[in-house]
Amino acid sequence: MERNLVLIALFASLIAVLGLVPPVTLISGVPISAQSLGVMLAGCVLGARRGTLAVLLFLLAVAIGLPLLSGGRGGLGVFVSPTAGFLVGFPLAALAAGAVVERWTAVSPTVAAAAGAVLGGIVVMYACGTFGMMLVLDLGPFQALALNLPFIPGDLIKTALAAWLTGVIWKSRPDMLLSRRRASVDFSSAA
Repeated sequence: MERNLVLIALFASLIAVLGLVPPVTLISGVPISAQSLGVMLAGCVLGARRGTLAVLLFLLAVAIGLPLLSGGRGGLGVFVSPTAGFLVGFPLAALAAGAVVERWTAVSPTVAAAAGAVLGGIVVMYACGTFGMMLVLDLGPFQALALNLPFIPGDLIKTALAAWLTGVIWKSRPDMLLSRRRASVDFSSAA
């Protein structure tokens, strides 16, 4: 149990630290932050449950006012901002990525992590983010999606990094890739 708590806290911290990485600005002028990479890694490495709990712990810290989001943002106000849908999508993205890696055991962890990161970190996160922008900014679906399209190339790079790092962890320390342990392990008894 203690090991699970430590790993959950560690990945919540990783997501926070990735918010400190200066954003990379695309030719179009759109900045891309690294925090969604932490969300993808939480799901791919820790698995669906633990990865989701790590992201929820991070979001709790943001909600109580810690300036952990990229750009030093935090507090309840970020949950009603134009990017609120992405914040709602963070735990769902980790859940989806972890579920793919846990269940798709017929392929290497790198391939499963790539698929999980694309499903969770792009499909799920962009669906939530686009819907959030539609609500907050009163946009139509195509307008909101058009605002998000410039970020997809950066997220594809992050999915490749998440897959590669997951594969590296699998090769060097397979016992640390909790997403590849038996999915039926009871969370409260897994140490």
